[in-house]
Amino acid sequence: MNNMLIGLISDTHIPDRAKVLPTKVLEAFNDVELILHAGDLTSPRVIEELEEIAPVMAVQGNMDRANGIQLPKAKVIEAEGLKIGLIHGEVYPRADSDQLLYLAKELDVDILVSGHSHQPKIEQKSGVLLINPGSPIVPRLADRTVMLLEIHDKEVDVEIIKVGAPVCSALDFDQYKRD
Repeated sequence: MNNMLIGLISDTHIPDRAKVLPTKVLEAFNDVELILHAGDLTSPRVIEELEEIAPVMAVQGNMDRANGIQLPKAKVIEAEGLKIGLIHGEVYPRADSDQLLYLAKELDVDILVSGHSHQPKIEQKSGVLLINPGSPIVPRLADRTVMLLEIHDKEVDVEIIKVGAPVCSALDFDQYKRD
């Protein structure tokens, strides 16, 4: 039986938003055979750190371009008989499923992993699985997350791994009380 476990991560923004990857990310990826990073690393050090766990494939995000990091804009890999596309996903409107589906069809893939929105998402659309692992550092109105993608005999299971609290979860409402 064919089986593969892949770690999915995006939008780490190191060192501009955090100095290092959260320990929970490294723990979540402990058993993976491959890590796919969907861009906005902002430092090649992120790849080096993740490669201590498993081989890493990464694509360039808009903030990587701004920081002079040269990576391909898209990659396609085959894993256990399925084609997986990896892009950053700068579409408008942000995280638009129709635009991402169009890019997936252009790449001729079964699964498209993208980032950019900083929000985790798993959606099946027109026979393509659209996945966004969110961000383990700077989520947008979401938990800090990565994902695990397991392929077992062409059956796919995706798990969202929460690696930290949302950025905006703990407002102190006391400050808004009137005397």
